[in-house]
Amino acid sequence: MNNISILKTILKELGIESAKTIEENVDLQYHYLENLQKTLNNDELFLKLVIINAIVSYQLSTTGENWWKEFSEYNWDNVSKNKNDLFEEYILFLSNSKGNKRLNNIKIKRINKIKPFLDDLSIADLENYYLNMNLFRDSIAKQLNTKKESKTVVFAVKMFGYASRMVFKKFIPYPYEIEIPKDSRIEKYTKRFTDNNVIKFWNNISKETGIPPLHIDSILWSALGNSADVKIRLKLLKNNKIYEMINKLINLY
Repeated sequence: MNNISILKTILKELGIESAKTIEENVDLQYHYLENLQKTLNNDELFLKLVIINAIVSYQLSTTGENWWKEFSEYNWDNVSKNKNDLFEEYILFLSNSKGNKRLNNIKIKRINKIKPFLDDLSIADLENYYLNMNLFRDSIAKQLNTKKESKTVVFAVKMFGYASRMVFKKFIPYPYEIEIPKDSRIEKYTKRFTDNNVIKFWNNISKETGIPPLHIDSILWSALGNSADVKIRLKLLKNNKIYEMINKLINLY
């Protein structure tokens, strides 16, 4: 059995439910969002803040986990008292952040581009976008004037999905049409199996295993990261099979 066949077998055995378990119990970013939602006690504001933070979560000065921790621990009291201060307060947070210091002028322009779109959204609109994440992706890409498969747009969908899962208390799998975020980690791992197009490779794996690409990304993230916290959280899962399967994925690397 070649490595691609082994990869498919492992992913099929894991399935969407294991990806969901990893996202909700291993991904520290999910944990930080849960804490933020409880602190804010304002679901519309929570969802909008998550979207804003996601679209500027690139070229970080720290790890993604540390950045989302900093974001979740910021005192958003001024915003929760007056929704109109949302963008002004976020820009203040970004400008003074420790984990996101690069390209701030470009990132602030992005925030201003997304402002008219987010301003008009009600909680019902946000729920409709959760029910149709393809439309959410297309709307974000259009608003930012960028490609819908761009890493930032796809990541925004992922984090919006996390936050919406908490707010609307239901799990909706990510659509198959939304591609895996192509970064150096994924590119390097993909070379273990093929020299062909990275996105096309994982799209094919997704169809054959029945796991949407963004959920495959969650599984691979837990396998390829170096975080000690992530490894501990994987070991502590009630379902030991997940830990065993993740180790098999690592050994394919």
